[in-house]
Amino acid sequence: MKHEPDRSQNAARWQAVLARDASSLPPFIYAVKTTGVYCRPDCPSRRPNEKNVEFFDSAVEAQKAGYRACKRCKPDETAPDVVMAEKIAATCRAIEEAEEEPGLEALAKSCGLSVFHFHRLFKAQTGVTPKAYARAHRMQKVRKSLNGDAPSVTSAMYDAGFSSSSRFYEIATQALGMSPSAYKNGGQNMRILFAVGECSLGSVLVACSQKGVCAILLGDTAEKLLDDLQSMFPQAELIGGDEAFEALVARVVGFVDAPRLGLDLPLDIQGTAFQERVWQALRDIPAGQTASYRDIAETIGAPTSFRAVAQACGANALAVAIPCHRVVRSDGGLSGYRWGIERKRALLELEQTA
Repeated sequence: MKHEPDRSQNAARWQAVLARDASSLPPFIYAVKTTGVYCRPDCPSRRPNEKNVEFFDSAVEAQKAGYRACKRCKPDETAPDVVMAEKIAATCRAIEEAEEEPGLEALAKSCGLSVFHFHRLFKAQTGVTPKAYARAHRMQKVRKSLNGDAPSVTSAMYDAGFSSSSRFYEIATQALGMSPSAYKNGGQNMRILFAVGECSLGSVLVACSQKGVCAILLGDTAEKLLDDLQSMFPQAELIGGDEAFEALVARVVGFVDAPRLGLDLPLDIQGTAFQERVWQALRDIPAGQTASYRDIAETIGAPTSFRAVAQACGANALAVAIPCHRVVRSDGGLSGYRWGIERKRALLELEQTA
């Protein structure tokens, strides 16, 4: 069904036609009254006069209105990018179902592409390389096994498809943020120092593992923040920090209230390969500036993965040290924030006026 004219919606669609990029909008078709032809927003044909254009939600609606399909962009056929996305999705399933990691040449051949072209498209669609995807999937299987009924770490290793214990421990320790045996025991035998301070945004909790700062949490009360830390490391030994450690908390509090001073801390970052790329890109945003989720996706070389970027921001447990508050919507508006939208607004205001 054709929508009644919506000026704001049509204005956004027209801008997408001019840019030949409608990736940020729901699917639509535009038709040209003077030619009787309908096209995709990214059609390479000469752009029409805006007054001769009308919009439809689908090719079927355009056809019912009496328009015929453009012979250049073929809007009545499945879009090439959709076809390729389906092929990449099938490749992901093949990687997940394979007992051993498939070779790059075999994966590219299954898609009918050269190795170079396949590698580039796979990374654009998923945000990571095929090898990183396979590793992340194996580590997901390891986490599931260690959290489940795997009788031993060795059993979890072989069940996930690892054949080399040295390689497994190298990857697993980095991905889990602790040794596999410690992870299987819920962080048991880990010592995590913590302390709580007060800043202009409320309470702030800082926690450190042996590797570095593993959590910076914001909230309304110290009790709630401690509960959150306990849920992150259920079997770890949580130890209140001494006077020297409380000085570290004071640095974080000082950074919140005067962000341009900078915060250079050793961080114990625990995330997937994709999340870590996003978090590094966030750390590169200067104080007082912002970037959109799409900007970050383009920065890390995965321009279509802006929704995954938003999820990575939501998974960040290191408030202010990894400044996910500096990421906004494409229109500059504020979106969700793990520690509350008002804290996000306050942080940005502090950075812009400091």
